[in-house]
Amino acid sequence: MDRRLEGRVALVTGGTSGLGQACADRFRSEGATVVTLDISKGADHVVDVRDEAAVQAAVDAVVAEHGRLDVVVNSAGVPGGGPVHLVALDDFERVIGVNLTGTFLVSKHALRHMLGQRSGSIINIASIEGIEGTEGGSSYNASKGGVVLLTKNMAVDYGAAGIRVNAICPGFIDTPMFRGVMDSEGMTTHKETYRKQHKLQRFGRPDEIAGAAYFLASDDSSFVTGHALVVDGGFTAGMRAGIMEGMGL
Repeated sequence: MDRRLEGRVALVTGGTSGLGQACADRFRSEGATVVTLDISKGADHVVDVRDEAAVQAAVDAVVAEHGRLDVVVNSAGVPGGGPVHLVALDDFERVIGVNLTGTFLVSKHALRHMLGQRSGSIINIASIEGIEGTEGGSSYNASKGGVVLLTKNMAVDYGAAGIRVNAICPGFIDTPMFRGVMDSEGMTTHKETYRKQHKLQRFGRPDEIAGAAYFLASDDSSFVTGHALVVDGGFTAGMRAGIMEGMGL
C-alpha cells in the first residue's frame, strides 16, 4: 500500500468524533502520526479550543514529542443558530468561539512551528453554510463564513513561507452532530427536504470528507492554497425543481 503521509505529523481538532475522527483515521491509514485534540477524554490532548494557553501548550507538546508539525485539521465545531432576534448573545459567542476563534487559535500556534519548517498544510473544516445562507443559520453560518475568509487570508499571508491553507465546505454529513440537530424537536420534518437538496439524493459520509482532507494534506495538492473545496453532493450546484423526473431522470 502506498502510504502517502508516511513520516508526517498531523494534529486534528475535534478528532474523537464525526469528521475529525474520520480525518484522523484516514491519515493514520496513510502512514501519518496523528495527534487528536478535543474536549472529549478520549483525545490525546483534552483541550477547549477557545483556551489559548491550553491550545499553545498542546501544540508545543506535539512538536516537542514528534519534532515537527506538518498538517493541522481544524475540525472542532458546535452547532447553533436561529433567527437573529431570538439568538442569545451567550449562544452566539459560544458558536463563534469554538468554530471561528478556535480555528484561529490552533492555526496561530501551529503556524509558529510551520514557519520554522518553511512547510505545512492547514485544513479548516468550514461548511456550505459558510458560503451561502440557510434558514435560521445565523451564528453557525457567520462562524463558518469567517472560517472561509480566514482561510483565504492565511493562504495569502503564509504562501511565500511554503505553508498551504485550505478549507473544506461539506454539505450535510451524517455525523453525531448532524443527527443531534436533525433529530431535535422541530427539525425532523425537514430532514427529507435537506436530503433532496443534495443532487446525489443522499447525505454525505464522514469518510468522504476525510478523503478531501487527505488530498489537501498530501503532495497531490501541492499547488492548491486559499481554496474553499465544496464537498456537498451537489447541494450548492443549483435548484432542482423536478422537471427532469418527467424525462426519466
